[in-house]
Amino acid sequence: MTSTDGPLLLNDNNSPAEILDEASAPRVVPRDQHPISRANISSNALKVLYRLKEAGYQAFLVGGAVRDLLLGLHPKDFDVATNAHPDQVKQLFRNCRLIGRRFHLAHVRFGYEIIEVATFRAAHTPIDEDNSVDEAGHRVLDERGRILRDNLYGTIEEDVWRRDFTANALYYNISDFSIWDYVGGYEDANARVLRLIGDPETRYREDPVRMLRAVRFAAKLDFGIHIDTATPIPKLAWMLDGVPPARLFDEVNKMFLAGYAIRSFELLWDLGLLEHLFPDLAASMNADANSVAARVLRLGLEGTDERVRADKSVTPTFLFAVLLWPPIRQAFEKLQAEQGAEIQALLAACDQVTARQQSRVAVPKRFTLPLREIVGLQPRFAHREGRRALRLLDHPRFRAAYDFLLLRAAAGEVEQEVAQWWTDIQAKSAEDRTAMVEQGGDGESSAGGQRRRRRRRRRPRPPAA
Repeated sequence: MTSTDGPLLLNDNNSPAEILDEASAPRVVPRDQHPISRANISSNALKVLYRLKEAGYQAFLVGGAVRDLLLGLHPKDFDVATNAHPDQVKQLFRNCRLIGRRFHLAHVRFGYEIIEVATFRAAHTPIDEDNSVDEAGHRVLDERGRILRDNLYGTIEEDVWRRDFTANALYYNISDFSIWDYVGGYEDANARVLRLIGDPETRYREDPVRMLRAVRFAAKLDFGIHIDTATPIPKLAWMLDGVPPARLFDEVNKMFLAGYAIRSFELLWDLGLLEHLFPDLAASMNADANSVAARVLRLGLEGTDERVRADKSVTPTFLFAVLLWPPIRQAFEKLQAEQGAEIQALLAACDQVTARQQSRVAVPKRFTLPLREIVGLQPRFAHREGRRALRLLDHPRFRAAYDFLLLRAAAGEVEQEVAQWWTDIQAKSAEDRTAMVEQGGDGESSAGGQRRRRRRRRRPRPPAA
């Protein structure tokens, strides 16, 4: 494992409990004391805010958009919080649609942009002695402290406690362009500190996915995780085992397909979360963190981040091929020793690892099936003679498999000459391609990266006289 010093910070004088006690009234940061300008806010979000205000309701830009604007970043989404109920919001906007069953949200659509409008929400209000049911008699907490029901309207003072991190609990007031801060989020955002609101262990037990959100925001924003927020995570990481695997798939995509995959991976490993998301991968990394397959993984995650920064497409298929390659490679080496057949052993290893993975992070078949093809095509790159090589160029998964080959070559798992040959042939005409495959390569490399010599064809001996 890498050092945990990076994501953690020393404690300071403002503990979460002290912040909560002092939060009955917000700190109001006036317009001349913060950098947020309406020029950087979506014009459609401003329309929603102003119309709510003109109708007599409170209207705030809230959450990540306020945080990002404060940091000089450019938010992708602009969310609004208000004391207007969903039906009242719908009456104000003809282009509004209500979604959600337990708690209605208003989606106000402007072409391709959707402004989400949420009514202030209250904390669950249990009425019995064990604090586990609501007024209708439904359970709101399970035996582990996880929230089951969460659908009451409230005030802005109550709404703030529903948010997870202080830096995400800032409210931009359209009435006077001030920022309202109930929990010290203004200072934490400027200091780039990620701190949970309330008691961290209680908040993680309410929703274990908050541990993954801590990783995601720390990686995305380059924030340090406050020591009080980070300390309970290794102890409570096991709670992720009870989260639906489909939900974890969505969280993994958010962490790894948004331009900060390598940092997310490091934090997951440091905080003891990786083994609860990718147990086979964690076992492989713990066995040998510097293996050639581990280098493929790190280069793949760095390449994913580079593609996102370059505004190029990224897919879960390639991401999970990268994340699962170390355990696939480990299983392949064992199976090949037993079976001998290279392609069959590689496909069997892929099937074993992906099947086990489904119990933790459920990867849909639309991604695992092409992943299997990408992996299964790797041994075919060793064969550069005849029509079989030309047919590989026409395979529907050739490009993705070729990209994976380049990754393996960069990590030293495959000889660079093999990758260069496949790079060169793609730029050739049909006639020149035929000439190349007739010449073939100087040697062949297996999926395991070992160079294999071609057998020499011997002329048959003449029969004895």
